[in-house]
Amino acid sequence: MTPTPQTPYAGIAGLLLAAGGGSRLGGRPKALLPYRGRPLAEHAAGVLRAAGCTRVHVVLGAQAAEVRERARLDGCVLVDNPDWPDGMGSSLRAGLHSLAGTGARAALVSLVDQPGIGPAAAARVLAAFQDEHSLASASYDGVRGHPVLLGSAHWPGVAATATGDRGARAYLREHAAELRLVECGDVAEAYDIDTEADLDRLR
Repeated sequence: MTPTPQTPYAGIAGLLLAAGGGSRLGGRPKALLPYRGRPLAEHAAGVLRAAGCTRVHVVLGAQAAEVRERARLDGCVLVDNPDWPDGMGSSLRAGLHSLAGTGARAALVSLVDQPGIGPAAAARVLAAFQDEHSLASASYDGVRGHPVLLGSAHWPGVAATATGDRGARAYLREHAAELRLVECGDVAEAYDIDTEADLDRLR
């Protein structure tokens, strides 16, 4: 079903963090790694769409021009993060800033380097949305992971604490009592593509 302004998820944006330079992969940006014949960024954006996000913002950094050229990201809002070398926190801040004024009530945040997390897991976390104060994340055998649902009421606090490679980690820890964990271990694998050895998972 295609979401409409009347459906529960119409106000939830997908936010894909895809700016990293892949320093442990010989400087190969993760967004450009091939997965099922296409760049990983294209696959990850498609997961957010398939889960039900009506708007998808993709934060780019390393080799952004090449990602724009090679990945089919039609319909996505592409956000350039010139501060990407500072870490994931800068990309999260850039992404949340890009959503300001769009009318989005929440953001479903995912990482480009987790191809084992598909639409089924993302849709489960999306379903935890209630209002702008919603705060939820996928969990894997009880361990918090991605994607993470951030109601817009939380965006200023998240942006203020997102530094280095921590992303929303500090904020979520401080607001653990408000955070709803959504178990997804039965429908997804939360591995990262970080090193050369991990590239086997893309084949």
